Amino acid sequence: MDFLSNFLIDFVKQLQSPTLSFLIGGMVIAALGSELIIPESISKIIVFMLLTKIGLTGGIAIRNSNLTEMVLPVLFSVLLGIIIVFIARYTLAKLPKVKTVDAIATGGLFGAVSGSTMAAALTVLDEQSIYYDPWAGALYPFMDIPALVTAIVIANIYLKKKNNSAADEYLDKQPVAAGDYPKTRQEYLSKQQSPDDRVKIWPIVEESLRGPALSAMLLGLALGLFTRPERVYESFYDPAFRGLLSILMLVMGMEAWSRIGELRKVAQWYVVYSLIAPLLHGFIAFGLGMIAHYATGFSLGGVVILSVIAASSSDISGPPTLRAGIPSANPSAYIGASTAIGTPIAIGVAIPLFLGLAQAIGGS
Repeated sequence: MDFLSNFLIDFVKQLQSPTLSFLIGGMVIAALGSELIIPESISKIIVFMLLTKIGLTGGIAIRNSNLTEMVLPVLFSVLLGIIIVFIARYTLAKLPKVKTVDAIATGGLFGAVSGSTMAAALTVLDEQSIYYDPWAGALYPFMDIPALVTAIVIANIYLKKKNNSAADEYLDKQPVAAGDYPKTRQEYLSKQQSPDDRVKIWPIVEESLRGPALSAMLLGLALGLFTRPERVYESFYDPAFRGLLSILMLVMGMEAWSRIGELRKVAQWYVVYSLIAPLLHGFIAFGLGMIAHYATGFSLGGVVILSVIAASSSDISGPPTLRAGIPSANPSAYIGASTAIGTPIAIGVAIPLFLGLAQAIGGS
C-alpha cells in the first residue's frame, strides 16, 4: 500500500510539475488547432544546452569519482540497449500486420535514449532532494549507441537474408549449365558472399556520434572531465536548465499529438507495444540497477535514472540515424509509436513509478 500511495502522490505531482504539465499543455493546444509554432532552430539550441549541461554534470562527477563504481552500471546500460532491440525483434515483429524491419527499427528507437526524458527525471529527483550519482547521466551513450547499432545491423542482416532467399528461389527455377556448378566448398562460399554484403558497424557508430544529441552530450562530458567549467556551469547552465526543459516539453507535446495520426496508418499493435514496452524495459533496468546497487553501492536515485532512460525512446538523434541506416523501415511506425505514446508514458508513468518503487525499497 505504501508503494501504491507513493506512486499516486508522485503521479499527481508529475501532473502538476512543469515537466509533464508543459507536455500535456502542448498536446492540448495542438488538439485544439493552435497555430503556435516554435522554430526548429530554437528547439535545437534548447536541446544542445540541456544535453551539454547533463554532459558537464557527468564529466565533473566522473573526474571526482571512483571509476570502478561505474563499471557495472555502464555494462548494464550496454546490455539493456541490445536486449531492448531483441525484445522487439521477437515480440512486436511476430504480431499480425507488423513488418519485421519496422519492428526492428521500433526496437532500436525504444532502446536508444531520450535526452529530454532523462532531463525530466533528473529534474524530478532534484526537486524531491533524492540523491543520485552525479555521473548517472553519462550512462546515456552507453545505452543509446548499442541500441541503434544493434537495430541497424539486425535489420540489414534480415533484409540480406530475405533478398538472398528470393534470389535463390529465382535461380532455382533457371537452367544451369554443367560447367557452372561450384567444384569446391570454398568456391561455393565465395559465390555466396561478397565483401559488399557485410554490414559495417563503425559507420553506424560514427553517424550516431555525429548526431546532435550525442555530440552535445559528449562535448559537455569531455569539457567537464578535462577542463574546469564549474564557473560557467553554476552561473549559466544550471539556472537555465528547468526553464529550457519546460519549453522543450511544450514542443514535444505538440509533436506527440501530430504523430498520433501517423499511428492510424500502421498496425494497431504499435499502440499496444508503445504502452507496454517502456514499462517492461524500465522494470528490466530496475532489476539490473538493483544488482549494481547491492554490488557496488550504485545509488537508488541512479537506479531510477537507469530505469527511466531504459523506458525512454530517442526523440532527437535516433530517428535520423534509423532513417539513414534502415531506409526501408516506415518512420510512421517507429517515430509515431515513440513520440505519440512512448514518450508521454516514460515521463508521466515511468518516472513516478520507478521513483515510488525506489522509495519503497529505500524506506523513505
